[in-house]
Amino acid sequence: MPGYEDLVEETADGVLLQLHVSPGAGDTQVAGRHGDALKLRVAAIPERGRANEAVIAFLADAFDLKKSDVILKSGETSRQKKVLIKGHDMDTVERRIGVLIGDKRRRR
Repeated sequence: MPGYEDLVEETADGVLLQLHVSPGAGDTQVAGRHGDALKLRVAAIPERGRANEAVIAFLADAFDLKKSDVILKSGETSRQKKVLIKGHDMDTVERRIGVLIGDKRRRR
């Protein structure tokens, strides 16, 4: 499995994950890589935080965490986002990213 070190950064609080988010998609799903970010398509529209909420919900489910353990750290109004994943170390996050990219797990 290829490394995903460029997508993540370990911090004292958890692991920061770089995202490129495309809102208004037909489905919510991982769409591979976008440069040094994980590309995530979300069905929600980017109005009143709906797309950000969808990102948090998808990642919480994907990493088997509570929504409160997935925190948007930057990019509230941008496609480029940094999300803090609490409760997992960098190796676990990288393995999960590999699974998500490999099977493009879908969520409506």
